[in-house]
Amino acid sequence: MAEAKLKESAKAKMAETTDPLEKLRNHCLSQGYSGILSLGKLFRRLDKDRSWTLSRDELARGVSQFGLKLSDDDINKLFKQFEKDGKADINYEEFIDAIRPPMSAARKTAVEDVFKVLDKTGDGVVTIEDLKGVYSAKNHPKVKKGEMKEEDLLKKFLNLFESNSSVDGKVTKQEFFDYYSGLSKAIDDDEYFLTVVKMSWGM
Repeated sequence: MAEAKLKESAKAKMAETTDPLEKLRNHCLSQGYSGILSLGKLFRRLDKDRSWTLSRDELARGVSQFGLKLSDDDINKLFKQFEKDGKADINYEEFIDAIRPPMSAARKTAVEDVFKVLDKTGDGVVTIEDLKGVYSAKNHPKVKKGEMKEEDLLKKFLNLFESNSSVDGKVTKQEFFDYYSGLSKAIDDDEYFLTVVKMSWGM
């Protein structure tokens, strides 16, 4: 299973690296496709005043709540990588963007195209109901191999966005990319990734 291999590989890399950003990235990936999505949601939840920024203490608290133990020195290194002009806060969307494993241009375009179709109003947000009405799990590798039923996978996919999310049931473009960056890391072949993404959304 690709997700199981992703988790194992990330755990091994996390034990090897001394770089705090790499540790956090692999800690996310060790939780599977949705790890980066979960971290993004946690940071957005911590941002109670909707400033799109986190203080050094909020960053430390978020990392700790996410289950990763980093030293004060590592937290300082992390913060300084994203600190601009000596400001007391960092932009956490830039932070999450740096944690996402890089995707090829073709993969980014595919995910962007899907989101554009879902985001009919162009405001960068779609609803859970929008996803429910379009997403198809029948071509997902786990369904095709008989490892999961289509209905169960659909519920699992939707729950990724519903759990710990805002009460209005909305999915942001950032959250959409957070999920697919985790999935992308587990799929080596560009063509296969594009097929999985496009067929899932009937494109």
